[in-house]
Amino acid sequence: MPAIAAKPAKAPKAPKAPTFDTKRLSEEVKVLSSDEFEGRGPATAGETKTIDYVVAQLKAAGVQPGGELKDGKRLWTQPVPLLRAEIAGTPSLSVSVKKKARALTQGNEIAVRAALDGSTNVAIKNAPLVFAGYGITAPERQWDDFKNVDLKGKIAIVLINDPDFESGQGDFGGKAMTYYGRWTYKFEEAARRGAVGLLIVHETDPASYGWATVKNSNTNTMFDVVRDKPGASHPTMEGWIQRDFAVSLLKSAGLDFDKLKKQAQTREFKPVTLKNVTLSANYVVDSAVITSQNIVGRIEGSKKPDETVIYSAHWDHLGVGQPDAKGDKIYNGAVDNATGTAALIEIGRAFAKGKKPQRSVVLLNVTAEEKGLLGSEYYSARPLYPLSKTVAVINMDALDPTGPSRDFTTSGSAKQELLDELIATGQRWNLNYVTDPKPEAGHFFRSDHFPFAKRGVPAVSFGSGEDKVDGGQAAGKAEQEAYTRDRYHQPADQWESSWTFTGMARDLQVLYTLGNDLANSNRWPNWSQDSEFRAARDASAADRGAK
Repeated sequence: MPAIAAKPAKAPKAPKAPTFDTKRLSEEVKVLSSDEFEGRGPATAGETKTIDYVVAQLKAAGVQPGGELKDGKRLWTQPVPLLRAEIAGTPSLSVSVKKKARALTQGNEIAVRAALDGSTNVAIKNAPLVFAGYGITAPERQWDDFKNVDLKGKIAIVLINDPDFESGQGDFGGKAMTYYGRWTYKFEEAARRGAVGLLIVHETDPASYGWATVKNSNTNTMFDVVRDKPGASHPTMEGWIQRDFAVSLLKSAGLDFDKLKKQAQTREFKPVTLKNVTLSANYVVDSAVITSQNIVGRIEGSKKPDETVIYSAHWDHLGVGQPDAKGDKIYNGAVDNATGTAALIEIGRAFAKGKKPQRSVVLLNVTAEEKGLLGSEYYSARPLYPLSKTVAVINMDALDPTGPSRDFTTSGSAKQELLDELIATGQRWNLNYVTDPKPEAGHFFRSDHFPFAKRGVPAVSFGSGEDKVDGGQAAGKAEQEAYTRDRYHQPADQWESSWTFTGMARDLQVLYTLGNDLANSNRWPNWSQDSEFRAARDASAADRGAK
């Protein structure tokens, strides 16, 4: 639990909250994850159907539009311009060892993403490969995996996660992943270093998901925010390689993967060039700027409408992609994140039907989370309602549609008063808070609350618990492991008629109460004094009338 003082509202003996209709939750998830919605990919017919459906549901629930202002009126959406990139046809990929070429198959040994640096044609011929440890430059930790090696025209190979992952001890805070461990950071750092490409070695435990997830997430259409200089954030070639393939590549250059990995866990590590090993890639990229949409609903506050509590969830999933073993190509995204979108609709209904809150409540259904939190990044960079007067962000991503648990968690366990308030609210339902059970997976950086947090807004992403009322922790853990292995970012993430939604309905009571209490208070939760997000929040204190 966070080691900071919190002042949550005094808890009543019996919680009072609206009841949430399990049949309606089930029906909304069923519709949103149906084949008709084509996996809810941004800039597809599935997006249009999703927007039409969600807006219709919000209207019927009594929610008002809260999106972009046009001619003095709020629309239901906020346009989000995005760079869309897709590899046209099958990429030509090969590795050469001592000038003997071997063809690689996209999705098998390697998963290459469509270029996001603005390239429309990728033509890399015999680029040298450099093993660069974890690909981290962290001056505050006196850490540099690159040691001034010139990467221009070269492809770096790096490990996923942080150097501390395996030992749980070291300069990166132990098991909990830092931002340096995320693939997004590693691509950015490679671009800053001038590399023509970066390949991340996939290992299931440090990545927290299997190769199927990597393949499905990286070989379909890519998106990014529109940047003035995209090459400053993306190398031309970005991708992942299987561990066994990485081992064989290093071995062909006379290098030992395990030995180098061990060295990379120390600051003394020096990058190593793979002698007589090069990689070639040739493919055309279909690239264009498109406009996707964030969906925004609002319940205007009765006394302080300029102060805002945000509930967020992403509506998008992976769309149509590579077929699975059964030939299914539609990535329905029932749990991820039709559940969060349904939750957003029903929380909106509860606020619209109840007593009007003093502060405004915004329901933010963002696009392109699966492509790097792009919709929430865009909103937080160009907010419709000032971040300085945004009380909190309560994010809902991949909720459990089955029976109730005795506990709950959050993505990451950053110290903040908002988390203390959530914990106290959960206790009113006799729910225990469990800190992120897999901090090494870096979930804090993987959900839509993060773009707000890094700008100082108190933000949490709620996670369903594992200690199931029916079956205990063993049942909950088995359920979660099976989902990650067999459904996460796979076509099998589909609605099931057996789902009761009773646990989700109870969890929504908790989340509604948390937001409602904040919306009817004068409180401004903050981060702990030692949080990296505290300074950004404090910088806007004057806007809130704080001393």
